[in-house]
Amino acid sequence: MPIIETKNLTYTYPGAEKPSIKDVSIKIEKGEFVLITGPSGCGKTTLCRCFNGLIPHFYQGKLEGEITVAGLKVPEHPIFELATHVGLVFQNPENQLFTLSVEKDVAFGLENLGVPREEMRKRVDWALELTGVYPLRERAPHELSGGQQQRVAIASVLAMQPEVIVLDEPTSFLDPLGAKKIFEVISELNRKLGITTVLVEHRLDLTAKYADHIIIMDGGKVVLDGEPHEILNSEKARLIGVGIPKATRLYKMLKTDGINLSGKIPLSSEELAEKIREAFKGG
Repeated sequence: MPIIETKNLTYTYPGAEKPSIKDVSIKIEKGEFVLITGPSGCGKTTLCRCFNGLIPHFYQGKLEGEITVAGLKVPEHPIFELATHVGLVFQNPENQLFTLSVEKDVAFGLENLGVPREEMRKRVDWALELTGVYPLRERAPHELSGGQQQRVAIASVLAMQPEVIVLDEPTSFLDPLGAKKIFEVISELNRKLGITTVLVEHRLDLTAKYADHIIIMDGGKVVLDGEPHEILNSEKARLIGVGIPKATRLYKMLKTDGINLSGKIPLSSEELAEKIREAFKGG
């Protein structure tokens, strides 16, 4: 059974004239790294809020269709229960960091869940080590850089050991180098711990290579859903205005010019460079 499944999911915010998401039907398997992308305002953030129960339990509005997460029907279970299964990292880390030290921020969720003190200590240290911010544990969050704050926000979610981690454009305030480091951390957590990872992101140059599965939204609907190499090679993805990775575009140009590059279409410069080396080997 998929760890996340929606059927004809439609949601309209209070006072809105039309739905933010409409007839969304997707399946996300356990352990997948899923990339959700699409133009601004297409419903990506709204969909993420459904995954952890903020919709319909915090944002009222009108929810139609079905959504199941970790075997739970989201409308029938409170946010605190869903939070043990799904962790959400917001776009701006400052929105979820508010105590006087990094360590206390990472412990906050565990305190609310009533985790015993000894277990809490172990989990906090584990999450801080895993995200590389253990040396900063006594620092105040507002003293940290944007990249460090984002790592702390991820650590605070990981400490709760959810089955699913959802990240809503977690690097929108970072430069490309800072973003690259955060994506590497997220990918490593997915590979090593098997945590199902749902990443909302525009920067496909930096993220497409990590994904097992890509979902493209437009106008509140899912318009493409499948394997990244196939989806990003499609004309439909280009027409929607998704930022197709530069390596993918260059590969298509080289093929058009008659250069024979074998195998799947590349999603990163590293993949493209390897294909070019193979094509010219011995030449």
